[in-house]
Amino acid sequence: MTHKTLHIALISLIGLSLASTLLSFPAFSSHWSTASGIAVLLLAWQKARIILAQYLGLAAAPRWQRGFNLALGAVFLTFLALYLVPLSL
Repeated sequence: MTHKTLHIALISLIGLSLASTLLSFPAFSSHWSTASGIAVLLLAWQKARIILAQYLGLAAAPRWQRGFNLALGAVFLTFLALYLVPLSL
């Protein structure tokens, strides 16, 4: 893991955070509330993957990274279902 890799990860995390902040503004989220909620969840999922891979060093252990990605995907799908269930009632 090099400093360049960590800098790229940091810049990616900042960009994803800015994107999720922009999606939460009322001017955007009032017109596309469901889509912006799903997009914020997707951005959070990607941020978690970057943190696990780069800052916790899972990029050096592909099997562990696959396992964590699978578990993180299951958590994301659970959160997505919990977000969408009240909208369908």
